Amino acid sequence: MTFLLLIMKANVLESADKPLVWKEVPKPVLQPGDALVQIKAAALNRRDYWITIGKYAGIKYPTILGSDGAGIVTEVGSDADKHWIGQEVIINPGYGWGDNPNFQSDDFKILGLPEDGTFAEYVKVGAGQLHPKPTYLNWEQAASLPLAALTTYRALFVKANTKPGDKVLVTGAGSGTGTFAVQLAVAAGCKVYVTSGSADKIEAAKKLGAIDGVNYKDEDWAEQLTKLAGGFDVIIDSALGEGFAKLPDVCNPGARMVIFGGTAGNLPPLNGRKLFWRQLQIIGTMMGNNDDFKAMLDFVIEHKIVPVVDEVFLLSEAAKAVQKMENSSQFGKIVLKA
Repeated sequence: MTFLLLIMKANVLESADKPLVWKEVPKPVLQPGDALVQIKAAALNRRDYWITIGKYAGIKYPTILGSDGAGIVTEVGSDADKHWIGQEVIINPGYGWGDNPNFQSDDFKILGLPEDGTFAEYVKVGAGQLHPKPTYLNWEQAASLPLAALTTYRALFVKANTKPGDKVLVTGAGSGTGTFAVQLAVAAGCKVYVTSGSADKIEAAKKLGAIDGVNYKDEDWAEQLTKLAGGFDVIIDSALGEGFAKLPDVCNPGARMVIFGGTAGNLPPLNGRKLFWRQLQIIGTMMGNNDDFKAMLDFVIEHKIVPVVDEVFLLSEAAKAVQKMENSSQFGKIVLKA
């Protein structure tokens, strides 16, 4: 019986040419300042997919993936943290941000690589990474928040300084970050438009409060957007690629284009004269510090935002969930349930 308490099951990535394997592994051993969370739900992010195919920096084998998680604290490593035991929590997956709120330190890392992550029955995290789970959300919804909602909150409000009444364009509206960007901007009183490669996803975004959208597969998608909206104050983009070259054409003077991903490639050649003459900004961001995480949670709770969950798999079915992410068919988050 003692032996059984020292092991758990987890989805383990053993190499780039093998799927995740659900297997027994040692249960984490706590150090002072640590907490052990029994995972009730964990959500996928695009980084999990890139890691499984070997296209992410700093990959090590074996490793347990998963940045997003929600669960119950079962153990702590310090008496000062005993108040967390038994509490329902979600986890801030970003460690070691540093003292400057404008950018992360060289020590910054994300749960799920290099540290073992949430695709497991238990995960070890720093007690400082714990936040109370919003009571109105179920486990699957709460687990969807951490990485994607933090990233889009910082992009919209810290980097782009988005205000009520701003016209906001969200590219790739079906992704986890895309759906959160729509929800957060709508809640903030913005006029939101989207792009997507799917008419169904555009309609789904409109149900979340977006005014309209266009299919980026159309050659004249930028012209369509101009006719619909007249120009944008804020653009949230996680794709880059060749299509990014048209985004300055749909900007209002002084617009902010915030980027935090590159699923479609790198920055294409841009007409710099359009950027400086119209006072446009291209702003990079990723994740956020613990203050950003707390502010995101406060905003989500204030506006009773409910994350969009596309499909729920069993925790043991992480390999199937990653496979679904490969073709980007989802609208919202893909979640694992314990």
